[in-house]
Amino acid sequence: MTDHSSRPRNCPKRTPQRLERRIVKLRYCRRWGPHRISYHLGIPRSTVGRVLNRYRMPLLAHLDQATGLPVRRPDPHRYEHAAPGDLVHVDIKKLGRIPDGGGHRKLGRTIGNHNNKAAGRGYAYLHHAVDDHSRLAYSEICTDERKETAAAFWRRALIFFTDAGITVTAVLTDNGGCYRSKDFAAALGNLKHRRTRPYRPQTNGKVERFNRTLAAEWAYAATYLSDDARAATYPEWLHHYNHHRPHSGIGGQTPAARVHNLTGKNS
Repeated sequence: MTDHSSRPRNCPKRTPQRLERRIVKLRYCRRWGPHRISYHLGIPRSTVGRVLNRYRMPLLAHLDQATGLPVRRPDPHRYEHAAPGDLVHVDIKKLGRIPDGGGHRKLGRTIGNHNNKAAGRGYAYLHHAVDDHSRLAYSEICTDERKETAAAFWRRALIFFTDAGITVTAVLTDNGGCYRSKDFAAALGNLKHRRTRPYRPQTNGKVERFNRTLAAEWAYAATYLSDDARAATYPEWLHHYNHHRPHSGIGGQTPAARVHNLTGKNS
């Protein structure tokens, strides 16, 4: 006769299967990292990590953002400036407007394309300014990307960062025409203006990452029946991003928490 193991079949300390499935679903469907899942479910980060390892879920840094396939590798040259304001990434993202009645992403090609033809289609231009160190973001939905618009946006962004207790010393942009204009140079004043290398969007990586987060968690995260309906939710989402959403790139902190002299903080 063969002795059987005395080890219990179901480990009493193992995470319940239902909770494990919720963790895996959040990772697979929303592509959230361990810190975000931990924050959302109210469980330790270590528990989430063990579950993801047990189910052999690949790291988010190894995934292609468009397909979700494990082909990407982490960037060994990733950098971060030492203090808030040392560098602010500025960029513009074109976002297709939603026709009245909804678009094809949520309603399907047949209905969405019909709505689009009936209402016309254009673009919204999201102007961003993201602090390199804290990831604190200021963003506006504008109607164009002209030099006057970009310059006026930066003046308002600078007021935002100043009110947050951040002294901006340098700004990084791409080589777009609006950023090479005299209007934008006048808006920058004495601030140092750096530019990305041509055809190297990863140089402006912090704001590019913000764009991916924005698309996944706001722009295409819900069914909006008009562009105005989506735009109305943007300030609330941006507040959530700055003050409540934990970021794995800064150790699970929120951007506001990483700005030590943020107005209203006593640290």
